[in-house]
Amino acid sequence: MSLDDLPTLRAALEAHGLWAKKAFGQHFLLDLNVTRKIARLARVGDGDHVIEVGPGPGGLTRALLETGARVTAIEKDERFRPLLGEVAQACERLTLVFDDALAADEAVIAAGAPAHVVSNLPYNVGTPLLIKWLTGAWTPASMTLMFQREVADRITEGPGGRAYGRLGVLAQATCRAERVLEAPARAFTPPPKVDSAVVRLEPRPDRPSPERLEALQRVTAAAFGQRRKMLRASLKPLAGGGLGGEDLVRAAGLDPQARAEVIPVDGFLALADAWLARS
Repeated sequence: MSLDDLPTLRAALEAHGLWAKKAFGQHFLLDLNVTRKIARLARVGDGDHVIEVGPGPGGLTRALLETGARVTAIEKDERFRPLLGEVAQACERLTLVFDDALAADEAVIAAGAPAHVVSNLPYNVGTPLLIKWLTGAWTPASMTLMFQREVADRITEGPGGRAYGRLGVLAQATCRAERVLEAPARAFTPPPKVDSAVVRLEPRPDRPSPERLEALQRVTAAAFGQRRKMLRASLKPLAGGGLGGEDLVRAAGLDPQARAEVIPVDGFLALADAWLARS
């Protein structure tokens, strides 16, 4: 049996009596033309290791396997074990891990070698997973990820934009983030209430050190936690109260009266450095 011998995704779902679970944020991508385009955008091929989260019926999984890549698919929903097992029987380059991706240890899965993350992420865990991969000890070789459009906006938006916030700062400080594909709701089964988009992220060569990244998380959490306040006020608790907030902002070379939404990524890195210097 080969990948070409597998039934269509719809036929496989019907044969196993499967449907999307709202509690898991599932929306199936059954159009193989779309899944193949995502696989091409991921720029993976022979010899590459891909980690996929939430494969569901395996549409994107099949497209990734067609590139010649080796795929480890992490699925929380045990209902898909028989269906995905059929895909694994058709292609020995597929390894199945039935676990919660938020708890999975990607460093162990990757076994010390580079691995790319390519996923149509379940809507309810997309942001926590991205933050895990952006800030955790394990760094993907690249990420090509489907999100709700509003989340994709938050990842790629620049300072001054309505969607610009903490997620965008963390993503852009650690990666080059590019929106590469729009996916209307009608591309999914069942159709979600919002459109989606694919974002590709490649780690920056000047990625912040773990210490600097931890400081960046602290600074952005304080600044965007009260985003309508001026930085001198929102950062005051982080700087120890008093005039500490204003002093901290000035030490970073920024305007204490500015608000978080207009500060560029480099400005937040300067704030992180200034906070580290005081710690």
